[in-house]
This record gives sequence, C-alpha cells and structure tokens, in this order.
Amino acid sequence: MNKYFLKTTLALTIGFSSLGMLPGTSQPIEVEAATTNTQNNNQAVAAKADQLIQTGKSLIGKSTYSNTVYKPTAPYKFSCATFLMYIFEKNGVDLATYNENYMIQQGTYVTRNQLQKGDLLFFKSKKTGTDPDHVGMYIGNNKMIHMADSKQNIVISDLNSKPYYTENYVSARRVLPTLMSANPATKGDKIVQNAYDLKNKVKISTTNNEKYLRFTAPGFVEYVYQKSGVNLGTTNLKAQMNLGKTVSRANLKKGDLVFFNSVKGSKTPSLVAIYAGNHRLIIPNSDGVITRVLLVDYYNEHYITAKRVF
Repeated sequence: MNKYFLKTTLALTIGFSSLGMLPGTSQPIEVEAATTNTQNNNQAVAAKADQLIQTGKSLIGKSTYSNTVYKPTAPYKFSCATFLMYIFEKNGVDLATYNENYMIQQGTYVTRNQLQKGDLLFFKSKKTGTDPDHVGMYIGNNKMIHMADSKQNIVISDLNSKPYYTENYVSARRVLPTLMSANPATKGDKIVQNAYDLKNKVKISTTNNEKYLRFTAPGFVEYVYQKSGVNLGTTNLKAQMNLGKTVSRANLKKGDLVFFNSVKGSKTPSLVAIYAGNHRLIIPNSDGVITRVLLVDYYNEHYITAKRVF
C-alpha cells in the first residue's frame, strides 16, 4: 500500500547484496552482491529474477505486514510495495520508490499472457480513485509472491486462485532489464553505478574531504563524475547548473544532472540530482545519499532544468 510515511533514515539502511537464509535460524544473511546485468540478455534477466525470488521466499514467515512502519531488519515489517522495493534493492536493482502508482510507471507494459519472472503485477480493489493499491512480483507458473495483508503476510498465490486476483488485476510492468545496466555499460551507467556504490559510504556535509568521504551535495556529484572519468571542474551548485548542454525532461538519460529549487518558480538551484534512468534520481542531501523518482510531486513542482555534461 502506498499511503504511509517512510523515514529516509530507514531507507538508507537498505544494502545492495542478495539475501540468503542461514540454516536453522530466522535471520537472513548477507551474501555476495548480485552482478548487475553482465550480459544484458535473457539469461542475465532470468538470473536476476531468480535472485529476487530467492530473496522474497527467504522472508516468508520472517516478516509481518505493516502499512505504517517499514523495518528492513529483523523482525521485518513491510507493506506490499516496500517488500518489493526491499528485495529489488537487495539484489542491486533500485526501484527508488515505495509507491505503487509510481512503480506502475516504471519499465514497460506487458500483457498478462506474456508474463515473465520478475514482472510487477498491479491490482486495484478500491472503488474510488485510479491508483493501484496492491503490487506483487510474478515468479512463474501463474504465481506471484507478495506481502498480502496482516493475516497472510508474505505468501505465494496462484493468479487464478481467488476472484480478487482476476477481478482486480490492473496491469503488469517489466522492469528487468530496464532498471539494469546496459552491456557494455555506457558512460551514464558507470556514473550511476559509482553513485550507487558510494551511497552508504559517504557523508553529506558542509565541506569536502575526499579522504574521509565527506562532501557537500555538489561536491559529491563532482567526485562521482571524476571517478567516472568526467571532470566537472567545480563543486559549486550554480556553476554546475551552467555546465554542459540543456536537455528536456523527455530526453533525460543516465548520468544527466537535474536541478531543483526550494522556491517554486525560482531559477536558483538548491538541490542537484544524478539521473539514474527510468524516472529515478540519486540525490545527495542532508539525510545522506537517497534515491527517489522524478514523478514525486515535490520534484515535479521544483524542477528547474537538466544538463548533459559528458
């Protein structure tokens, strides 16, 4: 479900490794991080989907439903959307949102008779509004895994087992390989990956200190691009907004810089983000390095411009 408050500090605790279960315990264990789309073909997508399914299944019986509390450590608490956000990010694929209405705008549309493992499935039972209110992940054989409700928690359901699944089905979206890196990786892919790799390592501060990985927001951006072979030459926010070529929102590509104001209509930037593709933003701010989607009202309303700097 999408109507609840998610604290940024909790979102930052999510890692990028796949999840296994230690035999004889109720605790998931961290294992080697999943490789991001090394081949960009059907085999790579299938392998990634299997990792997602394994992680989801490992949480069955270990997690409880909550539409108000998100807890990505034991004892786990998820809504239907945060459950999927968690298992995707644990396997190196960032949905960057816990809102079903934003998830349904990611990836590409797929018909119900062409579903593949890893596809997102959306349902709507409420009689008012147009937004979906439930999401699950297809795991093959006409089944999905999902955080169902407070009575069932995480379950695997056959899509024909209940009228709910047949009568309230809305759509399906294929996010693999859309949210994965291309092969060979583009310059934009490398920039985005470097930003993700630093996400939980750096501290956003008032000064820049590379040795201790402490940066201002534009300092972090400059550092990420430098590591990716692009020299911005400035850690000043206004100066960064004057770099490169202006691109429209409709033509954004991975690695573009996106600028936002704090006062609607102002041309003075107060926030810079790295565009990660498919509506996603990597944002350094006072809470750390977070990921969100450009679809959020705030970013729509405070958008100034975007620049392509490489």
